[in-house]
Amino acid sequence: MSQNVRRMACTPEQLFEVLADGWLFPVWVVGASRMRDVDEEWPREGSKLHHSFGVWPMLIDDETTVLEWDPPRRMVIQPAGWPIGEARVTVEAKPSGEGCLVRILEEAVKGPGSLIPEPVLDLPLHIRNIETLRRLAFVAEGRAAHHAQDGADAR
Repeated sequence: MSQNVRRMACTPEQLFEVLADGWLFPVWVVGASRMRDVDEEWPREGSKLHHSFGVWPMLIDDETTVLEWDPPRRMVIQPAGWPIGEARVTVEAKPSGEGCLVRILEEAVKGPGSLIPEPVLDLPLHIRNIETLRRLAFVAEGRAAHHAQDGADAR
C-alpha cells in the first residue's frame, strides 16, 4: 500500500470542502482528465463520480464510488480505471498547528493492477500521489487564502 503525507496550510474542514466538490476531481487527481457527471448525492456513501482518464484521443470513461465519508477526518473512495482495475484510496486529515496533515493511502484491489507485487506498484503510486497531494494543496490552500482575504476585506 502506497502512503504519502503532506502538511497543508488549510483546516481539515477547508480540505473537505474541496473533496466534497466532485467537479474538482480532475483538478487534483493525477490521471483524471475530465468529469462527465457527478451524482446529486455526492459525496454520500455509495454515490459516484463519472469521469474519464487518459489523454485525448485515448480517453477511458469510468467512475469513482464513495465507500466512506466522514468529514473532516476521512474519505475512502474506489476509483475504477478499467482495463487496469480498481483501487481503494483513503484520504485522512488531522489538525496540525494552523493547518492540517493530510495522508493518502492507495492500493490496487481489483483487476490486473492488483496482481502486480506491492513493492513494484508502490513506487509509481507514491510518485503520482506526491503530485496529487500537491495539486490538492494548491486548491485547498488557495480557497483558504481567498476566504481569509474575504474576511479581512469585510472588516
